[in-house]
Amino acid sequence: MTTFERDAKTLELPWPFTGRTDELDLVRRSVSAGRAGIAVTGPAGCGKTRLVTEALRGGDCARVAGTPEIRQLPFAAFAHLLPDTVSLHRAVQLLAGVRLLLVDDAHLLDDASAALVHQLAVQGRTRLVVVATDGAPMPGAVSRLWTGEVLPRLALAPLPREETAQLLAAGPEPLTFHRLYRLCQGDLRLLRDLVGAVRDRRVRVPGPDEWAWRGPLPLTATVRERAARVLDRSDPDERDLLELLAFGEPLPLDMDDLDLRLLEHLEADGLVRVDDHGAVRLAHPLHGPALRAAAGRLRARRLARGPEEWKAALESEEAELTRRIDAADVRTTPTPVGDWLVAEGAPVPAGYAAVRARFSRLRGELREAAAWAREGLRGAADDPPCRTELALAAAQSGEGTVARDGDATTARPGEAATVREVVGGAADTWLAVARGDIGTALAAVGDEPYDAVRLGAPEKAAGRLPGVFAAHATALARADGPALDRAAELLAERGFLLFAAEAHAQAVRAHRDPRAARTSRTRAAALARRCQGARTPALSGLALGELTTRQRQIVTLAAAGLSNRQIAEQLTLSIRTVGNHLYSAYARLGTGDRAALSWLVEAPEAQPA
Repeated sequence: MTTFERDAKTLELPWPFTGRTDELDLVRRSVSAGRAGIAVTGPAGCGKTRLVTEALRGGDCARVAGTPEIRQLPFAAFAHLLPDTVSLHRAVQLLAGVRLLLVDDAHLLDDASAALVHQLAVQGRTRLVVVATDGAPMPGAVSRLWTGEVLPRLALAPLPREETAQLLAAGPEPLTFHRLYRLCQGDLRLLRDLVGAVRDRRVRVPGPDEWAWRGPLPLTATVRERAARVLDRSDPDERDLLELLAFGEPLPLDMDDLDLRLLEHLEADGLVRVDDHGAVRLAHPLHGPALRAAAGRLRARRLARGPEEWKAALESEEAELTRRIDAADVRTTPTPVGDWLVAEGAPVPAGYAAVRARFSRLRGELREAAAWAREGLRGAADDPPCRTELALAAAQSGEGTVARDGDATTARPGEAATVREVVGGAADTWLAVARGDIGTALAAVGDEPYDAVRLGAPEKAAGRLPGVFAAHATALARADGPALDRAAELLAERGFLLFAAEAHAQAVRAHRDPRAARTSRTRAAALARRCQGARTPALSGLALGELTTRQRQIVTLAAAGLSNRQIAEQLTLSIRTVGNHLYSAYARLGTGDRAALSWLVEAPEAQPA
């Protein structure tokens, strides 16, 4: 009989375990011979139970779990392991033979069970893995396990964005994923709940096996639980103020309808925040959509902004994004109005969409940039900036067919001239790069000098770049590895993650110290993984350093066009082994596309540096 472990308090089968390599190894080492065990804490829904279940899979492990409904009963969590009536001392004796004990939801333990867990940890004969949720009321005997240094503690952070995306492979298009990730904030339980809840509301979008979610937030049980602090607010004045923010954020602090006394109370309670510009927002991205979804139709009609109101707010967002691009600072900034429009499926003005696409592309979020460009093209199919942004995003993702397509992914002659910026380059340059024609690409650099630096020809940009971009060019011209790493760090601080990855990758070739080169490679690979499939000349071949020797062999042969069977015959392996190695390599390289392997493993011959 197959038994599926409890995961995320749902009857659905769990998603494939993704990421958490270091954390998995730490938990496994903590329960090895001679170790006391470990306490794993973190926010609700971040995957604590799944992590320890994966780490202990296949081992001989007893398991108990706290339950809120029966926490008043002594030793309730241990009812299946102990007799009906037992003292703490006797319970410790009875469990002395248990070598490994998993205690899940330890924050929900009754006091007697918590004391028993603490005594077992102090005694040291039983290795313990204790799982508890941060921020929840917790028995003192449990929290003292790590505050008293009885057990080491692993504070589990939410699953990173890139690894969360792997859970939803061949799933939501970029803007839908961005919406889901923003709402869930790393809460995997809520994420799975929403993905299931919108199953019947999905619409097809351009792209391989992708779907989009448009429309209001479904008020599932998990959504209501997570948003209970605003949905169940008992003070009617506070609820009115929260709803006003839900339908109109951000609101100026000096607005007549805002009660400063109530705002102070809500801010102290962590429900609203005031930014540096004096604008008031809800503190959690889930709360606004939940309040809007819970409002009645007539109430929503009264509170919702009219077209003229959101138009002005959208123009303000567009102006702020443009200002940030001009200031060479593309760190994340709130854009609630644009996000709300696309979430509701409302038309997005092409001008705004093009700026959002450009901002995302400069951050290295290439799939998101393409998605914003498509949103703009929905209402203005011939908009030159959106068409150019779509072509640029596609070309920097290594899609060499973009210049041969007849659809909106092609930048038509002359359209590249509509996007003039120091960073980012023109479509003609990157369409040539996507075709593998680096010479033509460099010839097309023209008024976009930073493209020459990215393509390895800094001499073409001499004296034409400001600030950190000039530092990058100078370091590359001197083949100065440490200076390239410093330039990469400055670029990353400003949000230019793709440019930072490229600078670190160029430093790999410039370093004379092998250890420094390895460090640069690791940093470049980590940043590149956050750039949504970026495939640029500076990154070519970089990913091979992430693979084992056998994986490199197989990937190189696959990139040359050999089938799994041909690779198996050449290396004297089974076809299944080849497939397993390729699957692992795809995960490390951030691709599932065999056709992209040649771009990943082969540097273009014309690449100067």
